[in-house]
Amino acid sequence: MTQAHDGPEDDKPMPLLDHLIELRKRLIWALVSFFAVFFVTFYFAKPIFSFLIQPALADGYKVVVLDIFEFFFVTVKLSAFVSLIVGFPLIAVQIWLFVAPGLYRQEKRAFLPFLVATPFMFYAGCAIMYYVVLPYVINFMLTQYAPPDIEKTLRSSDYLERILQLVFAFGFAFEMPVLLILLIKVGITSSEGLRSKRRYAIVICFVIAAVLAPPDVVSQIALAVPLLLFYEISIIVGSWIEKKREQEEKKADEAAGS
Repeated sequence: MTQAHDGPEDDKPMPLLDHLIELRKRLIWALVSFFAVFFVTFYFAKPIFSFLIQPALADGYKVVVLDIFEFFFVTVKLSAFVSLIVGFPLIAVQIWLFVAPGLYRQEKRAFLPFLVATPFMFYAGCAIMYYVVLPYVINFMLTQYAPPDIEKTLRSSDYLERILQLVFAFGFAFEMPVLLILLIKVGITSSEGLRSKRRYAIVICFVIAAVLAPPDVVSQIALAVPLLLFYEISIIVGSWIEKKREQEEKKADEAAGS
């Protein structure tokens, strides 16, 4: 009776040239995915940009173009950005296909949920930024600091730059629990270790918010608060993972002892 093989598909090490060929293949498919989404986004750039400026238009602000080539470069930047966001799952799949053959079955089961959670959390961060944070940022910055007799207009390139900065900041911030829980899952850190470093985590969260978010208090607080919440959530979920792991190890020891 043959025993089920729980390791990689092939125990023989893959030659370096084969690794490079496989890596080139995955990079080509990732680039094809990126440019496919890029050209589609470039074609639909106008309605996408119209969607992004709705929070500003809803409050009566104007978005203007001040240069002949400005909106062309806005379109290119917007298309590249949307391609990274929309094409991220496709790129992640190529990374997984490159790494997966060298993983054991248990490692695949451990990493696969995090591969699925990564784009989901990133999109959740983008959605919360657009629907919740952005309207408050626009109103706070233009109402709090600008005199009432000044016409409030937003340059399209500057507006898009701020939008992209906020989207990337909130998208990557929402990846924190995925990363921390993965580190606990593989045993690099522990929930108790995260608890002991909570005071440092608070400072780091506000530093990250100050670096990634635009230079206004609303954006930075709106980014720092989710980071702190995710840190606490990671501790709770990590504790549950560790308890489950201890129970499984205890059952395994009892089964071996009997």
